[in-house]
Amino acid sequence: MILKRISTEMARSPKDLFRTRAMTGFAMILVGLGVLVGRYYYLQVQRRDEFVLRSENNRVKPRTIPPARGLIYDRNGVLLADNTLAFRLEIVPEQVPNIETLLSQIPDVIALDDDDIGAFKKHLEQNRRFDSVPLKLHLTEDEVARFAINRWRFPGVDVVPYLTRRYPFGPLFAHVVGYVGRIDADDLNRLDADRYKGTSHVGRSGLERSYENVLHGEPGYELVEVNADGRVQRVLETYPPVSGENLYLSIDARVQQAATEAFNGRPGSAVAIDPRNGQVLALVSVPSFDPNMFVNGISRAEYALYTQDESRPLLNRALRSAYQPGSTVKPFLALGGLEMGIRRPEDTVQSTGEFCISGQIRCYRDDKRGGDGTVNMVRAIQLSTNTYFYSLALDMNIDRIASWMGRLGFGNATGIDLLGEATGILPSREWKAARSKNGWFTGETVMTGIGQGYWNVTTLQLAHATATLANRGTPHAPRLVMATAAMKEAPLPLNNPPTGPSLISKSSNWNTVNQGMQAVVAGGTAKGVFTGFPYVVAGKSGTAERFSRRTNDYDTNKDADYLAARHRAWFIAFTPSDAPRIAVVAMLEAGAWGAQDAGPIVRKVMEGWLIAQGEEESPAQAPENEAKANVP
Repeated sequence: MILKRISTEMARSPKDLFRTRAMTGFAMILVGLGVLVGRYYYLQVQRRDEFVLRSENNRVKPRTIPPARGLIYDRNGVLLADNTLAFRLEIVPEQVPNIETLLSQIPDVIALDDDDIGAFKKHLEQNRRFDSVPLKLHLTEDEVARFAINRWRFPGVDVVPYLTRRYPFGPLFAHVVGYVGRIDADDLNRLDADRYKGTSHVGRSGLERSYENVLHGEPGYELVEVNADGRVQRVLETYPPVSGENLYLSIDARVQQAATEAFNGRPGSAVAIDPRNGQVLALVSVPSFDPNMFVNGISRAEYALYTQDESRPLLNRALRSAYQPGSTVKPFLALGGLEMGIRRPEDTVQSTGEFCISGQIRCYRDDKRGGDGTVNMVRAIQLSTNTYFYSLALDMNIDRIASWMGRLGFGNATGIDLLGEATGILPSREWKAARSKNGWFTGETVMTGIGQGYWNVTTLQLAHATATLANRGTPHAPRLVMATAAMKEAPLPLNNPPTGPSLISKSSNWNTVNQGMQAVVAGGTAKGVFTGFPYVVAGKSGTAERFSRRTNDYDTNKDADYLAARHRAWFIAFTPSDAPRIAVVAMLEAGAWGAQDAGPIVRKVMEGWLIAQGEEESPAQAPENEAKANVP
């Protein structure tokens, strides 16, 4: 059989063998072509729409347009926070073969520090690979030029224009306006990814943080055509962003400037409020800092200078620091005594220089050796007679003091439209019980009556209470933002109604306290501080002890440096006293006496307010602030 098969194959002619092989090869070619045609049909017909879209996506890229941040103005239209054009270096990760190699090569053209690289890597982990990630912000003109020459070396890297924040007044409004900072990894976890796409900054402090949602706006986007290297060739469509709304503040730049200069660099704070509506005219914390340094990332070395500075320039003393108020609480306590019927204006107390409680060995002193003699309420406020207020506090008791002072806003946030406000400490049985096993002692009530002991108030709290008093007991929450408006639209005033009815039941009660505070300026502890001021000023000084006494010596003959090291100086005031339009509180962390050191600061704030009102001081009217020097 085998031999027969071999002989049959050998019997075939070469022609037949060629024909067989040719037909087999042709069949294989037809099958191959059929497969190609089928695949072509599948890709070009059945999946046409899909691949057209992919091709279009390779050619056309969406690019986010971040919104312009809303601007911030003072009450007169002075620009406090602006946007300026700058350039940043951005990287599209999917277009870069090796990120680490790129980061090692770019410093040859543009200098990078550890902060730049660290921030970039954090963003890289959070962003999608086709999204641009900023590497370095605020490039100089020289850096932009150097990169333009070397651009061919870095595919996926480009210089992009953007708007960056600028604060024209630097430190002057740092604690009010605040600042923006670069978005970090923690921010990316909490912020709306769609709304903040393309945005590199977010509000960090002050109004920039408190009004972030208003200032930010909504992003837009544009469709751009790119080449094979990802470079933009042209813009096909644009969907513009919606800019953030502008803020119009109650702050007056001239009053703010006057208040800041009045401190002459001494640590402290001041707040000025229009008592008729709660609008904050000035809010100052000294020393301050330059917010522009934080916008595009402050270096570790520069930040360390701020944090290690013993004067703590980053601390907002007006909003976040609380101190013993000293004698500034006396007018409020006197008003409470009148409202509760515990005191009448004509009731007197004999001030002999000390106040003793039955059963106690220790007595409580007046600041003046030998006391002030027989004093009624007006004269007790005028001379700041401790004995009178020791007695009043004891008769009111701590429960009624805490209730009354709480109604004036002590121990609570004022409600100002700034985040991070401290509440201070309003002494009470409940407050102490939460912190100590010991009960409330009578001596603690006595010390509460003169603003010592457990008391702690912020400058803003005290200014709010002073404004409430000046407004005849009707409170308004302090407010910084008067209006918001979209770009190019007229601002609409925001209503700031009273937060409650007047706390004063009889106008005669207010008149008595007002008379006492006028007497402070006319012939009391602040005599001479407001000489020549065109309006009658009602005020009260406060000198709070920073350290407990170790001796019974009086401070009368001590030098100013010694006293400043021991005392905190306060002064509260409002004017015109019959129809107040401004209430001011100033605090010096180290001052010899309230009236002597903090009083002149209040006067300079009021002088700045006069200039802002277009009014001039008139020496001819000076006797108005001396007329009641001999009030009985």
